Amino acid sequence: MQRLLRILDRIEDAMSFGAVLLLVAITLAVCLEVFMRYVLNDPLVWVVELSEYALLYICFLGAAWALREGNHVRVDIFLYAFSQRWRQRFGVVSSLLGLGITLILLIWGVGATWEKYVTGAYNPTVVEFPSWIVLLCIPAGSLILALRFLRHTIEFATGARSDRTGYETEIG
Repeated sequence: MQRLLRILDRIEDAMSFGAVLLLVAITLAVCLEVFMRYVLNDPLVWVVELSEYALLYICFLGAAWALREGNHVRVDIFLYAFSQRWRQRFGVVSSLLGLGITLILLIWGVGATWEKYVTGAYNPTVVEFPSWIVLLCIPAGSLILALRFLRHTIEFATGARSDRTGYETEIG
């Protein structure tokens, strides 16, 4: 089991690294586009479209890693009012909700991606990218995120995860 958890961690690391590379790439591409448009008066027509696709990929590639690192949004002020035991209970509930929503995204993403693959759909734009490639990040990222939520649910339920807020000493 520990080996599978380490594999999940490595997959999350690789996906987040890919997200960082995409962010760097679109930053450079936008800078190049600005230079080409305003200095050389020869804009690059593909930059905006590929940046939109990259932003979608960045979200889904980085989501599980962000959850693992505790960088998802949560209402800490609400959590401060409760004991550690209740925070664990809320952790189970919130992880189950996250898992449910992520499974809906996964199911929808698989269906939409498969439909676009089977029909051979293309986005009628400048780049004419196959639609299934654009959507592929949704089921892939949702699967890894669902596994992370499942792991969090189990950890909260067994007491292996406490998600301390970090302010226990200040607040009491």
